[in-house]
Amino acid sequence: MSENGSHHHNSNSNHQNNDISFKFTPQKLDAPQRRESGDNHKMISIVFLSLLVDLLAFTMILPLLPSLLDYYAQHDKGGLLPQLQSKIDGFRNLLGIPDTEKYNSVLFGGVIGSLFSFLQYIASPVIGAASDVYGRRPLMLLTMTGIALSYCVWAVSHNFTLFVIARIIGGISKGNVSLSTTIVTDVSTATTRGKGMALIGIAFSIGFIMGPMIGAYFAMSSGGKGEALYFKPALFAITLAVADIIFIFFFFKETLPRHRRALSFGSSFKDAQDLINPISLFLFSAVKNIKPSDQRMLRLLGVCYFFYLFLFSGLEFTLTFLVHRRFQYTSMQQGKMFVFIGAIMALVQGGYLRRIRPGKEKRVALMGMVVLIPSFLIIGYATSVVPFYTGLALFSFAAGTVVSCLTTIVSVYGSADQKGTIMGIFRSLGALARALGPIFASMWFWSMGPAICYLLGGVMLIVPLIGLSIVVPQKVMEP
Repeated sequence: MSENGSHHHNSNSNHQNNDISFKFTPQKLDAPQRRESGDNHKMISIVFLSLLVDLLAFTMILPLLPSLLDYYAQHDKGGLLPQLQSKIDGFRNLLGIPDTEKYNSVLFGGVIGSLFSFLQYIASPVIGAASDVYGRRPLMLLTMTGIALSYCVWAVSHNFTLFVIARIIGGISKGNVSLSTTIVTDVSTATTRGKGMALIGIAFSIGFIMGPMIGAYFAMSSGGKGEALYFKPALFAITLAVADIIFIFFFFKETLPRHRRALSFGSSFKDAQDLINPISLFLFSAVKNIKPSDQRMLRLLGVCYFFYLFLFSGLEFTLTFLVHRRFQYTSMQQGKMFVFIGAIMALVQGGYLRRIRPGKEKRVALMGMVVLIPSFLIIGYATSVVPFYTGLALFSFAAGTVVSCLTTIVSVYGSADQKGTIMGIFRSLGALARALGPIFASMWFWSMGPAICYLLGGVMLIVPLIGLSIVVPQKVMEP
């Protein structure tokens, strides 16, 4: 019923949009529309390529973390590292985690990852709202310059404090991901939006397969002749980041024309607070002049997304503990496991997700969550590699579908000059979940053991499942 209704609405709003865009063109709309759709397709491809290059540089650091921490432990005796190490030791002793080098580096990686996500949580809504006022292009260039700068600091980070500063600059600048989803929303119609979001997912999957491989190569080849371990990979990351800025500068055209922008950034302290205060973010308070029913749906979707990602990212983080403890995996075997997850995600997004008919996103997201429940149980209880990888395959299906579909559903709400704010807030809630998930999951994992930890995750998934089933994405067909 609602699909028919929204079909009707869709044709109306299409006319309105065309009236705006082609008010001054007396000729028939076919040619400009064709050209515009070609341009739009090109913009989505440009965003895809830019994001892929960015993610290659970003994920490259993952396999380098353990050796980086060793390097700083040797070369930076009195700095920030020992202080942080003692905090992590306290956390480890509290949970009774064995004191091995392996677990130490996983916890350290978790702390740095959580810090990074927390900064994204703060920055995403502000960057999104700014892009509604100043346009997507200047903000895209600004965030990417910040990312390049963070790699420059990394290249000279002879001590751990500088390394952390580099990560902080990078975390604040990482708004380019939510900007990318906003740009896809700007240029896609109801029929192509899901495909665009799937492409963003594919960029992530490929990035997370290729990036760590490049990183592992650098980890094996660098550090000779007295050069610092981080120098070559940082130089490579700088090269990718600068190439990305040049690429965006020359090829990316603004997707939010001036006449469709928000007039001001919000003058009061209250407006600024709406973009930072967690309660305001969950309430989507920064999104003004929106139908109350729409705001209710956004709130419900935001809570479902947060809860889902909180459980998903937390248990994903503990996979490293699990395989090391149960199967004695080496770093190489662990790398192969993440390549397996990334490859299935890319296949699901490229082969299945891009073919989903508009309006079916909710069903697919629910299916992904449902599949994740047995996946958690299998992973938690598997004692040999075959069932474990079966569980991982189901896990990867969920990883490839849920976030993409939820993003598509959310991207429908709000007017053109609110999309940046909405997508920024949505992305920010996900980042908060990624900052908190690993901390809580580690506590469950080490206090109750892997089986109970994953069982608990599976049971708690019922919350976002019920939440999402109440959501009525009635406007999914609207461009």
